[in-house]
Amino acid sequence: MSSVAERTAHTGAGPARRRSAGSIVQGVAIALGFVMLVGGFAVLALQYRPYRIPSGSMSPTLAIGDTVLARTGGSVGRGDIVVFQDEDWGNATLVKRVVAVGGDTVSGDRAGRIAVNGHQVSEPYLAPAEMGTTEFSVTVPEGRLFLLGDFRGNSLDSRSHLDVAFGSVPASGVKARVEAVIRPLSRAGLESPVRAFDDLGAPTAHRPGPLVPATWTSVGGAVLIVAASAAGWAVSLTRRLRGRRKA
Repeated sequence: MSSVAERTAHTGAGPARRRSAGSIVQGVAIALGFVMLVGGFAVLALQYRPYRIPSGSMSPTLAIGDTVLARTGGSVGRGDIVVFQDEDWGNATLVKRVVAVGGDTVSGDRAGRIAVNGHQVSEPYLAPAEMGTTEFSVTVPEGRLFLLGDFRGNSLDSRSHLDVAFGSVPASGVKARVEAVIRPLSRAGLESPVRAFDDLGAPTAHRPGPLVPATWTSVGGAVLIVAASAAGWAVSLTRRLRGRRKA
């Protein structure tokens, strides 16, 4: 009698062990997915801020009403598109491109073309000049930046403030570097690093930060959670149906 009871108990333990193993795998997958989802989202929340483009001064690179993601912290280089504030510019949040840094001598002609330290810079991203622009030649004070819009014929930028610190703004006024457009979806995408200033040496435009890997990590975590939950539900439903058939 005891041997029969032992065999019966052993036989019933198999499905329980299989169910337990499946539950463990599902739990691990959901936990991993949760870590990925939260971790990716945390990186995005801590390092990036959304900003809305208020004017057409950065056209065609950035259009009026575009929403961009900009990375906070870190240094900036020539060619970077930055979000900044400066009291001498009305203390509004503005978006322009860095074309010269402290110690650089920058000059521009009426066609909107610039030269930095005597090097003519080719900027293929500029809007065609529809009107004459301001001619200038200044040396940027140390610790400051010279900023221009990509629409040189329609941009209130450093050329409009030459009477204050030669049109420059303090580097400390930069809040973030623009890395991507997120709205509208028809214009969504990463902003590629500009190579127009590379021949001048450091500091050059920065490469994108962890925006793409953090986004994919977060999305992958959400997919893993849904897939693991759906798989567990499907297995449970299948077992119930088999149990009803046997009954």
